[in-house]
Amino acid sequence: MTRVPLVHLAHARSGDKGDTANVGLIAYDPAHYPLLVEAVTVEAVKAHFTGLVHGPVERFELPNLHALNFLLHGALGGGGTRSLMNDAQGKVFSTALLRMEIDVPDEVAAAVRGRGRVPAGWTPDRYGSP
Repeated sequence: MTRVPLVHLAHARSGDKGDTANVGLIAYDPAHYPLLVEAVTVEAVKAHFTGLVHGPVERFELPNLHALNFLLHGALGGGGTRSLMNDAQGKVFSTALLRMEIDVPDEVAAAVRGRGRVPAGWTPDRYGSP
């Protein structure tokens, strides 16, 4: 098994409604969707956003789209009109989720190497060069 950032397996979009950020995670390859379902759990996402998401995390599976949708409650400091946060609309939560790393089989890691836009500041570790 090899740890890879989600950016190599999926793309994401995010938005908001009130104090809740919404993040959609969509697999590039439908064959990798089961890896996302297994590894990108409510608990893993909540842990990834420790200190940023103060409420519950909900996950919805969209297998026909090879996607997961997350609602991050209590993530926006009250929402766009009330918050003093830099990103009170939740636009960067998708990029932040794509930095999360999951374990995948070595052959999947080799196949997805370099796929996706690697976020600035990403440094290779066990995974190697993008």
